Amino acid sequence: MAEQLYHTTYQSPLGKLKIAVTDTCVRMVEFMKEDEAIPPANDSPLLTDCVQQLIEYFQGERRVFDLPLDQPGTGFQQQVWNLLCVIPYGKTISYLDLALQSGDRNNTRAVANANGRNRIAIIVPCHRVIGHNGSLTGYAGGLWRKKWLLELELKWTHGVQTLF
Repeated sequence: MAEQLYHTTYQSPLGKLKIAVTDTCVRMVEFMKEDEAIPPANDSPLLTDCVQQLIEYFQGERRVFDLPLDQPGTGFQQQVWNLLCVIPYGKTISYLDLALQSGDRNNTRAVANANGRNRIAIIVPCHRVIGHNGSLTGYAGGLWRKKWLLELELKWTHGVQTLF
């Protein structure tokens, strides 16, 4: 029997997020496209908690999310997503650094692919991965959102207003 999925949307400062959870874990937090149909909302305590933690993040009151996560993926993708979760708030690492942490410097492209398949935006902070030369590269939500998120974290960490 398939687990019940609960859905909601949250109007973040960066646009609408669609959120899906089960009774036990967060499965998805993704930016919605402008013309995308809004899924029917239903409620669960975990949905409420997820939205509240996102609100706290955007207000600078939360640096670490405390939510059970589960998104389907290969063992390698799971490894990369777990590594993303330990990148400190307000910090960035390169795709090369992430590949080295995964065990093979030649995994840069595979790491980037896994990063791009992350379906739990912000909470699994793939926005904290940048190019080896310090450039902003690749973000499913758009580079402008990646820049905004990094600047938000720097603002709350160091009072820095602009980074890129």
